[in-house]
Amino acid sequence: MNGVNLMMGRWLLVVMMMAALMVPLQSQAQSQTPEAMIRDNVESLMSELEGRKDYYANNLSELEALVDSNLEQVADFRYIGASVMGNYFRNASPEQRRRFVDVFRQTLIDTYTRGLVTFDYDELRVLNAQQAQRYDDQASVAMEVVANNGKVYPVSYSLRLSDGEWRVVNVIVNGINLGLTFRNQFDQAMRDNNRDYDAVIEGWSPEVGVEELEQGGDA
Repeated sequence: MNGVNLMMGRWLLVVMMMAALMVPLQSQAQSQTPEAMIRDNVESLMSELEGRKDYYANNLSELEALVDSNLEQVADFRYIGASVMGNYFRNASPEQRRRFVDVFRQTLIDTYTRGLVTFDYDELRVLNAQQAQRYDDQASVAMEVVANNGKVYPVSYSLRLSDGEWRVVNVIVNGINLGLTFRNQFDQAMRDNNRDYDAVIEGWSPEVGVEELEQGGDA
């Protein structure tokens, strides 16, 4: 992995690492607000990693298993996969849809497992002041990541209530909408591969450059 890709992995880690290590949400969905849920699990994440980075760096398979099992209970991958495929979703076969979700999920697991043991930060904080929610089944939770150099990066989680459970469906980092970014990349890959679903799925490797995240966006 070159320097840019390593940095990309580290910054994308910020996007999903809370979701990746959240505890199961079944018992929390009805009793906690999305804000409280995110806040509690950020604290759980920091506690889990405290003093154990070296251990996990030498036991990546153990960390990957932890990420894999918990991510399944937090992120709505079927929803995310359909969103990333966009208009191409309707013409994909059920098998292609399932396979893309599996590939997308594994790509994230591989990236964030390695990032968890390399990313350095000073503080993760969920903001006390949150925007009022417009719908009962949708929510957003704002937090900030404070880098070692003191720069503050805003992060916003989008969640939806599905079968009584809050699930993460998108993340915006420093104004960069990752769901939209990945959808645009899927669209470009389909164009580049003459709309060959199998080729795009097999070669799927989403990227967000570190310079783009540093500069931010206006999402």
